[in-house]
Amino acid sequence: MPRYLRLSLIPVALCLLVLGWAGQELRLFERAWFNLKAWWHPAEQGIGLDRYRVAVEARPVEGLDDDLSALTYDPDRKTLFTVTNARSELIELSLEGRILRRVPLTGFGDPEAVEYVGPNSYVITDERQQRLIRVRLQDDTPFLDAADAEQLTLGIGLNGNKGFEGLAYDSAGKRLFVAKERDPMLIYEVHGFPHDNPQQPYAVNVVQDSKRDARLFVRDLSSLQFDERSGHLLALSDESRLLLELDVQGKPLSTLSLRKGAHGLKATVPQAEGVAMDDAGTLYMVSEPNLFYVFKLPAP
Repeated sequence: MPRYLRLSLIPVALCLLVLGWAGQELRLFERAWFNLKAWWHPAEQGIGLDRYRVAVEARPVEGLDDDLSALTYDPDRKTLFTVTNARSELIELSLEGRILRRVPLTGFGDPEAVEYVGPNSYVITDERQQRLIRVRLQDDTPFLDAADAEQLTLGIGLNGNKGFEGLAYDSAGKRLFVAKERDPMLIYEVHGFPHDNPQQPYAVNVVQDSKRDARLFVRDLSSLQFDERSGHLLALSDESRLLLELDVQGKPLSTLSLRKGAHGLKATVPQAEGVAMDDAGTLYMVSEPNLFYVFKLPAP
């Protein structure tokens, strides 16, 4: 083969290598295949994330400049809760993204997620130490101290700040879903925590579904949401700019893209860190450092 021809093949080979790396690292092949199947055979049973449209976009949470992390809906109070880790606080938000209450956190390390698990009861994660901390919040609670709370340390695959990033709770199945951000990206199911029946022995069982996790064509996990009505799990990825719906077998059903132009978005969601769903199916999302989003299904 002539030398000039060999040299001309070098850029082609480099392009193929880059495309192969991008396809593997960014999970582009799996995502493209899913999009093709979803277009060819739309899912009949599911939440239908593809139908959602943005109703509130990038509204700043006034009075807050720390990094918002995670989001959960409280069906009793009809409000949202989030946490900050720069200056550790549990923050209650209205459904319009307005701060209602700020509760200082002491001894929580690096709080990254919060999840409603019952009336006045929430679980907060400590990402670095992989602790699950169950707290009780009353209307007059001035602060929360981890030393006074029920705790569970898992310590599975400790990896600095790539630890527990998201939580979701199945109240019927008594399962707490815990997302490990990446390296590796995993979703654990914790049974037996929180411990609500003092008449029963304290027994914790941690389950991992490797088949389900292998289907996650996203680069990281930043938040989870369990839909009690369908039994489906929502997984939010900041790096992939995507919200993914998984059915009860862990099969991807639908997606909500967080990129400009999708679902009515005028700009890409910069750093999605938390997602929550209310009783009506409305989706709420927060993005660091302090942006608030609402997505709704169109009126029938």
